[in-house]
Amino acid sequence: MSTTIDLGAFLRTRRSRLRPQDVALPDFGGRRRVAGLRREEIAQLAGVSVDYYIRMEQGRAANPSPAVLDALARALRLDEDETRHLHRLAQSRPVTRHGDRSRPERQQVRPMLRRLLDELRDVPALVMGRRMDVLAWNTAASALLGDYAALTPAERNIPRITFLDPASRDLYADWTACARENVAYLRWEAGRYPDDPHLAGLIGELSVKSEDFRRWWAEHPVQDKTSGTKRFHHPLVGDLHLTYETLRATDDPDQALITYAAEPRTPSHDALRMLLAWTAPTPATPHTAADRRHLHHD
Repeated sequence: MSTTIDLGAFLRTRRSRLRPQDVALPDFGGRRRVAGLRREEIAQLAGVSVDYYIRMEQGRAANPSPAVLDALARALRLDEDETRHLHRLAQSRPVTRHGDRSRPERQQVRPMLRRLLDELRDVPALVMGRRMDVLAWNTAASALLGDYAALTPAERNIPRITFLDPASRDLYADWTACARENVAYLRWEAGRYPDDPHLAGLIGELSVKSEDFRRWWAEHPVQDKTSGTKRFHHPLVGDLHLTYETLRATDDPDQALITYAAEPRTPSHDALRMLLAWTAPTPATPHTAADRRHLHHD
């Protein structure tokens, strides 16, 4: 994953989605050779020279200032996530073998997050790490999303499951929207860790094995994972409409607690409670008469 190549491709995809009328430029008709605005039009809107903008698309513009990047973001009509991604791509530097923060050690779940998982018995919750790896989960999450314990650590990855496990297309009522969100978040991660070999390997694997992933990755979508809604079609309880929240510690944004919940007094709330009741661990049965008497008196 070269940030130089990614920067040029990102600028071109965002330029191609704009039309003159979108940015109040005159359109004198005639067929354009390529979709979207021309390079000189973006340069005009951003207040930079055409030569400088061309060098940016070619990855040859060294050290663009934050002001120039913000001007380009406004010209290209980028949202907040896309603007932050543009800054990361433009300001990334080659890393050395030593002190390479893009190749971090294996993640360990933060103790507080693990305790929260244990406390959230009636709320499906998991801890997501870098590259959307599932680091930990509670019983309710397994009931809703699948048995992570049956997977190897390498297989416990949200995009890998989404694109390569056929069951995910049945579980998510709007699989396409869910899958595209995963692609956009992986792009976000690639901007943060452009030299992570494990992330590059994951992207390469999904590109080879999934035509959908390959096509959507080429569009350069970018989106952080925050909150929203997801619709499920669960094999046990049917349709569920759940909201999700992504909670991060300010001192460790590489781990996030993701929770799922249903609005009270809705069919989804009743269905989720039924699902969790069916899949709750069965309390151990006392094996001796003395044990049973003790349990009875308690």
